[in-house]
Amino acid sequence: MKILIQLARIIVGTLFIFSGFVKLVDPIGSQYKFEEYFSEGVLNLEFLIPYALPFAIFLIIAEIVLGVALLVGWKAKFTINSLKLMIVFFLFLTWYSAYFNKVTDCGCFGDAIKLTPWQTFSKDVILTFLIFFIGKYKTHIKPILSKNNNGLIVFISLGISSIITWYVLTNLPIIDFRPYAIGNNIPDGMTYKNDGKIPPIHDFFLEDAQNDLAPEILKMDKVLLIIMPSLEKSEFSAFPDIKNLADNAKRNGYSVYGVSASFSEIITLTQKRYELDFEVLFCDETTLKTMIRANPGIIILNKGTIVDKKNWRNINKLAL
Repeated sequence: MKILIQLARIIVGTLFIFSGFVKLVDPIGSQYKFEEYFSEGVLNLEFLIPYALPFAIFLIIAEIVLGVALLVGWKAKFTINSLKLMIVFFLFLTWYSAYFNKVTDCGCFGDAIKLTPWQTFSKDVILTFLIFFIGKYKTHIKPILSKNNNGLIVFISLGISSIITWYVLTNLPIIDFRPYAIGNNIPDGMTYKNDGKIPPIHDFFLEDAQNDLAPEILKMDKVLLIIMPSLEKSEFSAFPDIKNLADNAKRNGYSVYGVSASFSEIITLTQKRYELDFEVLFCDETTLKTMIRANPGIIILNKGTIVDKKNWRNINKLAL
């Protein structure tokens, strides 16, 4: 029995740490996922949407810290009870997603590993069993080090997680699992591989008033895209620097385009207010949020290959 308890402890602790880490490197992705859960068509809890990011960050860090706490044996009763609450919450979400087919990807492992709703629910059923099994025999969960050292390890995990979260939110994900990662070629990502799977990039377009310019733009050598998923929510303090970047890029032979899902009226007002001398094309907001976790963000293309991408805060680090 002791061996089974320790094995379950390792499985649960490691899985929670892994699950938390792959989301920690991209907490905005989890924010978008909770916004989807809170939306009218799913849980109808729209009043919670403004709190989706702090809610996501709390759960992500809690996953990591509780996973570490379980492995080192810190405050076993508190840790196991907290894990029970968390897994019951996740179990409800994954069951709801699977049964009602509301959210096709729960985001349990961020963009690193994709599971179907029923696969995710099955995973959480197994985790629920393991956590309650550990809880029944929690007297076998002993600290691996002295009391103070175990607490120190848990505290360090909290500190490191918080620092990574701050860094990622002010820059970009430190590991990019999405199809728009640096080095990836967009046309390749749009190609059907004849394997029965949808291409990883299947909703990319760059439209002006009449045509989709994506095929033409993806053939160009030097392209700078200024991604503004929702101009209404953009950091407007970025636009003086965006203007300077765009002007400098044009002098260096780049074709410069803005890309947004916003209506033409706010686009026109923004262009006029900040003297932005580039055309703004239309693309789906979800696609733009997938391309880059910044609003605005900058992507540099060379014949469809993503050469670089930066948060607007790091414009000065772009090498044109």
